[in-house]
Amino acid sequence: MLRVLAVDDEKPALEELLFLLRADPRVRSAEGATDATEALRRISRALDAGPDGEDAIDVVFLDIHMAGLTGLDVARLLAGFAKPPLIVFVTAHEGFAVQAFDLKAVDYVLKPVRRERLAEAVRRVSDLTGQGAAPVAPAPAAPVTVDSAPDQIPVELGGITRFIPIDAIAYVEAQGDYARLHTDEGSHLVRIPLSTLEERWAARGFVRIHRRHLVALGRIEELRLDAGATTVRVGGAELAVSRRHARELRDLLMRHARR
Repeated sequence: MLRVLAVDDEKPALEELLFLLRADPRVRSAEGATDATEALRRISRALDAGPDGEDAIDVVFLDIHMAGLTGLDVARLLAGFAKPPLIVFVTAHEGFAVQAFDLKAVDYVLKPVRRERLAEAVRRVSDLTGQGAAPVAPAPAAPVTVDSAPDQIPVELGGITRFIPIDAIAYVEAQGDYARLHTDEGSHLVRIPLSTLEERWAARGFVRIHRRHLVALGRIEELRLDAGATTVRVGGAELAVSRRHARELRDLLMRHARR
């Protein structure tokens, strides 16, 4: 069973997180820290004691925005240890997901924290530590990683799940283990690799133009060649086309225009 340290400088948020963690049958113990300095002190003590020590910590549920050192700062410091605890970020801000996963975070949970979403994070940690998992009700991940209907994809923000029509998506941008879906109304982050969306949506007319971008062929407004460089305008954005994809894209656009 997991030994958890939760870190948040907002006491009500910390108490709620601890309540949810302690209610999970896969969690042996869950203790709290209200700032990064206290958290680092506890983690250092745990590492000195070893994995079988009384103060051992398997995973840290870590807020990002805190007074003094941020959660990202803490994660960078822990990366210098030989065997640091796993990290799950818990934050109200979706914009740090790429940095979080660059720091090898196990998961990225958005506030307000839902019981089902937290259970999914605990499951991931349990799987990685090899400590198994007690039976719990199935819980969806968030950001959600699978299509729930043929023509829609679910996205989550602030505990609310919306269903975005795939036809409304102009292009997709890779952001680490996540992908950002760009529509005319805004953008949404989902925990799906770009390569997975490329495979799923090929039949819907989405094509890879770069290692970072997947575009809806029918939403391309302009193709431009300038001094050997190829770009497209789609959804109001100008995106680079890599050399390896340029010829194929031109051929696809020509065939699409003849229909």
